Amino acid sequence: MTTDATEARGATAPGSPTPAPPAGAAPTGTTLPDRTAVAPAHERRRATTTLRGTDVYAMLGSAAASLSLTWLFFTRLAPFSGGLGFVVFAYVLFLALYALLVSFDENGPAVRDRIASAIVHSLAVILLVALAFVVVYTLWSGRKALPHTNFFTQGMKHAGPLDPLTVGGIRHAMIGTLIQIGIALALTVPAGLLCAVFLNEVPGRFSRFVRTVVEAMTALPSVVAGLFIYATVILSLGVPLSGLAAALAISVMMLPIIIRASDVVIRLVPGTLREASYALGSPRWRTVWHVVLPTARSGLTTAVILGTARGVGETSPVLLTAGFTAVTNLDPGNGPMVSLPLATFEFVKSPQPAMIARGFGTAATLLVLVLILFVIARTIGGRGPGELTRRGTHRRVVASRRDQKRFAERAAARASMAYSGPTTHHVQSPDPGPAQGVDGS
Repeated sequence: MTTDATEARGATAPGSPTPAPPAGAAPTGTTLPDRTAVAPAHERRRATTTLRGTDVYAMLGSAAASLSLTWLFFTRLAPFSGGLGFVVFAYVLFLALYALLVSFDENGPAVRDRIASAIVHSLAVILLVALAFVVVYTLWSGRKALPHTNFFTQGMKHAGPLDPLTVGGIRHAMIGTLIQIGIALALTVPAGLLCAVFLNEVPGRFSRFVRTVVEAMTALPSVVAGLFIYATVILSLGVPLSGLAAALAISVMMLPIIIRASDVVIRLVPGTLREASYALGSPRWRTVWHVVLPTARSGLTTAVILGTARGVGETSPVLLTAGFTAVTNLDPGNGPMVSLPLATFEFVKSPQPAMIARGFGTAATLLVLVLILFVIARTIGGRGPGELTRRGTHRRVVASRRDQKRFAERAAARASMAYSGPTTHHVQSPDPGPAQGVDGS
């Protein structure tokens, strides 16, 4: 009976051969795919780049054709001459040929898009080439003065226009620049940050008026700032030409930059952080000090560095307020104090080659200093509000692990106390008194 039931279910004993299905019956069981069959081809990956091969070929062909036709026009067909005319003619012809080639494959909007893209990229290349030319030309022209150690360790007290580059240097200008920028930062950083906080935390008509004035002052000519300090501080108050007056003029130029950049950064702080702080009962000043400013710390640092870079390179305000001297002056309130931009201006005015080389060396030093400041600002400003550096992230991770370990130890201590059980107290039962009989006697 068991055998019949087993056969009825089609079961077979382990190790026994599987019986063949009867003739004409449909095959039963799972059918495995044939591994020898050729797998279907995968779908071709679609290119997502905006730059295609046809665009590159059209651009290269248009450039080659425009150069060839421009050379033919300037040398054979037309009485054209001049390098600037050659470049302008070749560029216009390049745009026309490029639009013609693109129109063979694209419609009108695509052609206009390609032409606009070509113009924008051309302008970017022109600006990059101009910047590289300024940097390279300045460094190359100052190569004669920069290798000398005395150029950075000596002043011009014992050097004249005819002395070689082995005598004299820009120590007095470097020290003067550091002193003036230090005073300007001491004045502008607190005032700029406070003004930016006021513009964001106390909205109203007056804040809108202040923001308008700040935006207008960002485009203020530097000579106007120098004239303002010269008229109000030097002529009205009787302050002599000194590093203090130059620092005040530099502060006028730095302050709008710091306020504007800080204002933009503080605007990026999420409003939910402020709302959470207010919900916890914190006043406005505590919210600003413990929530807003720490969140925007990297952006505020970038704003200060940008303002510093603007103040370091100012020449006109310093020319009107600082005076000029060839010796090192450490007192900003007494006597003229020269800075790097002013020293560059005075050196290049001389017709002597040595003085011109000193001027370009000073300009190269100033240029490298400004580039370093902008690189630092770019590095710090690349992070968003509240985003930490690698070191800050590592400190947070270490602190989190330390807190986790402390919480685990506290939980283990509580668990051990729970497992030990409560302390048993023996309570004596009350004395029932002498036994009484059934009848109560």
